[in-house]
Amino acid sequence: MTQRAYVIDEMISAKSIAARVEALARDITGHFADTDKLVVVGLLRGSFVFIADLVRELDLPVEVDFLEASSYGDRLESSREVRIIKDLSGEIARRDVLVVEDIVDTGHTLLHVAQLLRARGPQRLEICALLDKPTRREVDVTATWTGFTIPDEFVVGYGIDYAQRDRNLPHIGKVRFV
Repeated sequence: MTQRAYVIDEMISAKSIAARVEALARDITGHFADTDKLVVVGLLRGSFVFIADLVRELDLPVEVDFLEASSYGDRLESSREVRIIKDLSGEIARRDVLVVEDIVDTGHTLLHVAQLLRARGPQRLEICALLDKPTRREVDVTATWTGFTIPDEFVVGYGIDYAQRDRNLPHIGKVRFV
């Protein structure tokens, strides 16, 4: 695939992200205050920066695991066919689980993952998404906690990529193709 030329305009600053992650962590800590240990499941690859910052702010005993699902590959649009590339390493039956997602767009990936994990019998399963694009939703799925609601723009940064580029940006940027 040939990449199109683009520029990135800052949409959400690193400072705003840090403040929102702290607030999310306070809410999540309160919600799971009675847990023995929270299993935090990061959806790879886009959530890895977000999950690292979030778990450092949680005032709870946590276990971190990862699941990699894909419906995009290097494309700009979802294929709507979700593939599990890497499954969890540990068990979640009868455990409190927090799924951490980078962005909820059409909702197909998150719905598939939530159904898969709920079938494994967790005590509680909640979802935290950094970004939400509700105008793009094609299936009925919502996160328990959302960092930012954004318009229908293609974004990169803070772990989110375009064809494996720009994950390392400290902010969320809107991609403008030129």
